[in-house]
Amino acid sequence: MPRYDTQFTRDTGVELPIICGAMYPCSNPELIAAVSGAGAMGIIQPISMEFVHKFPLARGIDRIRQITDRPVGFNAIVEKSSKKYEDRMRRWIDIALDKGIRFFITALGNPSWVVAAVHARGGKVYHDVTELKWAQKALDKGVDGLICVNNRAGGHTGSRDIRELFDTLSGFGVPLVCAGGIGEPGQFREALDMGYAAIQMGTRFIATRECTAHDDYKQAILDAEEADIVLTEKISGVPVSVIKTPYIEQMGTRAGWLARRLLRHPKGKHYMRMLYTLKSIWQLKQASVKGMGYKAFYQAGKSVSPIRRIVSVEELIKDFAAGPAINTPNA
Repeated sequence: MPRYDTQFTRDTGVELPIICGAMYPCSNPELIAAVSGAGAMGIIQPISMEFVHKFPLARGIDRIRQITDRPVGFNAIVEKSSKKYEDRMRRWIDIALDKGIRFFITALGNPSWVVAAVHARGGKVYHDVTELKWAQKALDKGVDGLICVNNRAGGHTGSRDIRELFDTLSGFGVPLVCAGGIGEPGQFREALDMGYAAIQMGTRFIATRECTAHDDYKQAILDAEEADIVLTEKISGVPVSVIKTPYIEQMGTRAGWLARRLLRHPKGKHYMRMLYTLKSIWQLKQASVKGMGYKAFYQAGKSVSPIRRIVSVEELIKDFAAGPAINTPNA
């Protein structure tokens, strides 16, 4: 029996129940390949791949395959922002499937068409959720597991703590992945002991040698404490966890009165979120590439406190893998 045996490892074929979460702009091909090569699951973020790291998706996957032949996953944001975007995502899904990818994480929309395409090729789909109602909707559409985004996550965050979210969703009987708040091996073990089938980390993987984020971004993570992580509405219109930098303090974290009014409007919220997102995508890319010399904000979660040095992905995964075997047939 494998040393780590959970429903997630059985669904994906990976050795370790650890996901490197898809990150804009930090999911470079070398980081993804290093994570998968070490026995965990690297996730392709196609927008980051194409528009930050300048790899057309097919060529980016080929680049990853030059480094490792182990399982790699794919992140599909399925929000209906525009017909052009949806058509592009459908093409990306087809490319990923044709390249042999069989594990997909969907977010921010109806995953039914992704489920249909992936299941037809023998793959699995997990969906990002923060609440019971979103979990039920995703499972009704046929997803195989849930990425449980808690209130310690970086980027778009949830409102429930790790235990509360597990207790809320465990009754569905599908594999649950703990997303948020994991920065050291002990926290990984605690999540598995609680009953999670895997964990997803993002912030910890930014502070690795293989991640090509600017050194200023990595240093901001090393320097940060949990109290330095704040929520801002000014990136996408919904709360996003970032490190409190001078720019964040100057900009403020609350949307203005007009923006808040538009965000509550059934139609206006889509335009307001699009405006915030277009601006933040550019700023995130620039800060990741240029560092604090730019108007910088850095997405990060409350797992920052134990992160105090830059390590290789291989060293990081070895640290997390150490310890007694975990065999949980029902998790």
